Amino acid sequence: MELSIVCIDKPDDMNFILGQAHFIKTVEDLHEALIQTVPGILFGLAFCEASGPRLVRSSGTDKELVKLAEKNAMNISAGHSFIIMLKNAFPINILPVIRQVPEVCRIFCATANSTEVVVADTASGRGILGVIDGRPPTGIENEEEKNQRRIFLRDIGYKL
Repeated sequence: MELSIVCIDKPDDMNFILGQAHFIKTVEDLHEALIQTVPGILFGLAFCEASGPRLVRSSGTDKELVKLAEKNAMNISAGHSFIIMLKNAFPINILPVIRQVPEVCRIFCATANSTEVVVADTASGRGILGVIDGRPPTGIENEEEKNQRRIFLRDIGYKL
């Protein structure tokens, strides 16, 4: 087995979702789930087939995001993996719907952070072992920092 690291190529502030699914129908089902959940969403998604012609299948509402998803999918090249590049939406708003897509097996990450994907190559193929998403903590929040967090979440509308 050989291990390698693949860096996700994206603008610093762009969110993406990396996951695993199991069927060619994934591309259309994810596309439908995304557009039905967030009207006007801009996204590109790409899915790596694991058998047959083993193509990267793609779709989306923004050509540049589709190209970016395709590029990252090819870089990762792990069977049954998918990546969704997002604009106009945040993962927190679409993750519940993505998890409900019957083909989706797991979500590795949903983030805007700089992310590295840990990939294993074997004689049988290539798969994602996990992700490195962010840096380690520098400490434990104090009461003032807890209050700042609570205020921030209410200021951006995620808590009442």
